[in-house]
Amino acid sequence: MLKRLVLCLILLVIAATAPISAQTRGEVGVFAGWSFNDGIEGDAFLAPDGNIYDRVDPKDAFGWGVDLGVLFGEGGEVGFIYGMQPSKLEVGGTDTREIGDMSVTTYHGYFAYNFGPSDSPVRPYLLGGFGATNYGEVEFTTLAGVNRTIDSVTKFSSTWGAGVKFYPSPNVGIRFGARWTPAYIKSDAEGWWCDPYWGCYLVGDPQYATLFDFNGGVTFRF
Repeated sequence: MLKRLVLCLILLVIAATAPISAQTRGEVGVFAGWSFNDGIEGDAFLAPDGNIYDRVDPKDAFGWGVDLGVLFGEGGEVGFIYGMQPSKLEVGGTDTREIGDMSVTTYHGYFAYNFGPSDSPVRPYLLGGFGATNYGEVEFTTLAGVNRTIDSVTKFSSTWGAGVKFYPSPNVGIRFGARWTPAYIKSDAEGWWCDPYWGCYLVGDPQYATLFDFNGGVTFRF
């Protein structure tokens, strides 16, 4: 399923850039940075260690990634971003406990706009995109000494970012930015909403796991 989603995103990027004129250029970038991660809340659980746990979170972690963009016009850009974090899964409540190692991988097609002339040495940018976030398999040992595994799961997510690119030379640049990536996890029932025409239905409270990262990297323009 994940491979199909990534392939579809790449094909969409190719399709979007196919009709662009000969003045089109491209960028390939490598970046790294630190991500502040938040998970979701759940039902309170009294664990054998005497603590009450009611949330799960990916631990804040160092991450890295690569991106490929196609530039068109004076400021337009479409492309694909791959990100990877070697993180850990935590449970929190009256105490915080690490469960085990967990990778967090993101795949997003995006559209960006770069401000200023195309040959400017300094170009601020904004970007937004859609794709998926994968939370990798977690292997751990319970307090009772039993080995358990939490399966990998992939969720729909969007990504939104801003930053600035500096070009000391026409083909090599340095980039600094920040990116927020919310992934939809679940909805909790919040109550009933009734309308005289449409009747009554259950209202859900959506919960999102989020990644907020600050990153820097090198961009090669061709």
